Amino acid sequence: MAVLVDDPLWPAHGRLWAHLVSDTSLDELHAFAAAQNVPARAFDRDHYDVPADMLPALLAAGAEHVGGKELVRRLIGSGLRVKARERRRPL
Repeated sequence: MAVLVDDPLWPAHGRLWAHLVSDTSLDELHAFAAAQNVPARAFDRDHYDVPADMLPALLAAGAEHVGGKELVRRLIGSGLRVKARERRRPL
């Protein structure tokens, strides 16, 4: 049971971004994100996109740092992963 964050490798808007997920539940993920002032608009179906400068605070609050492959493996294992074909569907 953990909130996980990977390395900020994804460039967008002049910044690098990481992913914040839960390997337990979306409720846990949303509660953690809200407590760390991650904007709700950063949520993308099964994860939050978080800028690199937020990582120190997320880690200090208890997020576990993992590599991208480990993050995806644990997200799939949790049953929370939204597949690419499902992402193309409107919310």
